[in-house]
Amino acid sequence: MRRRDFCTTWTAWAAGLLTVAGCRDQGTDGPGGDAGGRTTPRGSGTATATQSPSSGRPSPTSPDTAAPTTPTASVSPTAATPLAPAVFDAGSARETVQLLAGRIGPREATSAAFRRAAEVVADALSVAGYDVVRQPLRVPAGISWGVRVPSGRTHNVIAALPGFDPLRPHRLVGAHLDTVPQAPGAEDNASGVAVMLELARLAAVAGGGTAPPRRGGAAGDEPRVPALPVLFVAFGAEEPRGPGDAWHHFGSRHYARTLPLARRRAIREMVSLDRVGVGESVRIRTGGRAPDTVARALVAASRRIGVPVTRGTNQSSDHWSFEKAGIAAARVGGNPFSGYHSAADRPSAVSRSSLDRSGRLVWEWLRSR
Repeated sequence: MRRRDFCTTWTAWAAGLLTVAGCRDQGTDGPGGDAGGRTTPRGSGTATATQSPSSGRPSPTSPDTAAPTTPTASVSPTAATPLAPAVFDAGSARETVQLLAGRIGPREATSAAFRRAAEVVADALSVAGYDVVRQPLRVPAGISWGVRVPSGRTHNVIAALPGFDPLRPHRLVGAHLDTVPQAPGAEDNASGVAVMLELARLAAVAGGGTAPPRRGGAAGDEPRVPALPVLFVAFGAEEPRGPGDAWHHFGSRHYARTLPLARRRAIREMVSLDRVGVGESVRIRTGGRAPDTVARALVAASRRIGVPVTRGTNQSSDHWSFEKAGIAAARVGGNPFSGYHSAADRPSAVSRSSLDRSGRLVWEWLRSR
């Protein structure tokens, strides 16, 4: 991976961290497959985004096991860089894909590789000025896309800018960090994580964080402040560990289930970035249970900026956990991909232009009311 100065891109710094540590659908995504058609166009370490434990017991139909949710603050880098004009940088997102899928590779939710990837994500968010916490959870043993996987612990990485109040209206943008065991996970889902990190950087620039500048910025390129505060979450254990909904989306289900009612009501809308690195248009999907306000707003945003999109139904990403909790949500991503859940899911499969379309679309949505 091409390295540049730390102040220009966090990926070079993260690659150095890994070196020091010794780290060297065809239209469907399993259960709850897709149907749709075309439409036009580490900060202070303060645990401000912690989760409260669930007041109830896990459903007997779900293999989830409740886990303590005491956050572990990430280590804050000492370097801070000045704010600068910025635009969505698909090139930097593409480098993040290379780092996660090319250097780390398969990231099964309980593996050491997942923990390395989570550290990279947490440090990137900290560098951008976010307070970062980890929400642990346990997942069962099972079979993930034909491969046996062990029981163990994984976690969600949760980030908010200093001063964030989880009881006030906000939006949530998430992307799952784990992969099936046999896939390097470039498209599924380093692409979604990369776009999420770039959106977090833009939100920090707009909201007063310490995010570094990006190449290509010019005077007047400063992003408008998002219409609502944004919480960013990299989910663990999205990939299935068995058949059916109860064996899927463990991280996001745990997150949504443990939210106290007041915090659940404060999440006005949620977007899951899942497989956004291929295709000539952007898929927008909902599960069909909660209001489709997010999908309609995304379509409106696409028309304003000229990004082609398709609408349809899909329940096989983390948006579904939020819909089941009564929160308006949508999935962005999921175009057909021949390397889906295979060793062919490598960084070379991910298109910079696809990352750009999805990133600009969600950023336009975040800035709109």
